[in-house]
Amino acid sequence: MSNIIGITMGDPAGVGPEISVKAVAEMSADERARTRIYGNLATLEKAREALGVSLDLAEIVVDLPIEGGPLPWGKLDPRGGDAAFRFIEKAVRDAQAGKIGCIVTAPINKGALNLAGHHYDGHTGMLAALTGQKSAFMLLASDRLKVIHVSTHVSLKTAIDRATPERILATIRAGNDHLKRIGYDRPRIAVAGINPHCGESGLFGTEDDEQVVPAVAMAKAEGIDVVGPISADTVYHRAYTGAFDLVIAQYHDQGHIPIKLVAFDTAVNVSLGLPIDRTSVDHGTAFDIAGSGKANHVNMKSAIAYARRLVSGKTE
Repeated sequence: MSNIIGITMGDPAGVGPEISVKAVAEMSADERARTRIYGNLATLEKAREALGVSLDLAEIVVDLPIEGGPLPWGKLDPRGGDAAFRFIEKAVRDAQAGKIGCIVTAPINKGALNLAGHHYDGHTGMLAALTGQKSAFMLLASDRLKVIHVSTHVSLKTAIDRATPERILATIRAGNDHLKRIGYDRPRIAVAGINPHCGESGLFGTEDDEQVVPAVAMAKAEGIDVVGPISADTVYHRAYTGAFDLVIAQYHDQGHIPIKLVAFDTAVNVSLGLPIDRTSVDHGTAFDIAGSGKANHVNMKSAIAYARRLVSGKTE
């Protein structure tokens, strides 16, 4: 299995090219030799010039064309959305072929992506489709808090409907397996409730009793160290202070808000349930500062470090 990571450049008009170049510029020669950027060389050179760094990009870039490129910074453009899709598609095919061990994605713009005719709710859905999976799971990982979501980019009403015992159980299994892979002998998992106070014995809804409780019971029967449902207004604090290794969030904001509060610049987005590995920054394209050299690449460095950890486990 390859120990090379592949960074997809993201939307050419956003900060993806800059944070990719910044991260690669700070790598050791050995790390750089084990890195590829899937993107457009002319755009990356433009980003390098904006940053004022000296770096030979030609040897590490998998160069793909952009219609009319390089595109202007900070402008929503379907050509950028199409290019971002093609960067990811090429990286996925190379990962499937064993040429790279993990994909690290820079941010895409969902508006540009959809204008280009690629109708996905984001990276996770796109990667599931490209690899032939029905769905995937989003894990947000930081040092002191890790969260995996039962659902993400759907309405709150749809999210509650999707939180079936089977889907919650599958989420618990995915999180448990991943934490074991990265070194946890017996991950301690907490499942957040759906309703305030987990429904308060039916006063605020019965979904927790009908959907969460059976899932937790099935996971326990499989030998997983899991408890829940636990009220969402306390479970994240308990996990952050060391009581749990992972929280199962029932929907997007329930998981994203706490992790972005405590680890906004360092949390890594990890896709689980796919036949390939992928990590990502957990921020957007920041069109307002693209091309200025101001973009912070700390999150990209965290995503790369997590990818190296996954690749190291594979190659061993």
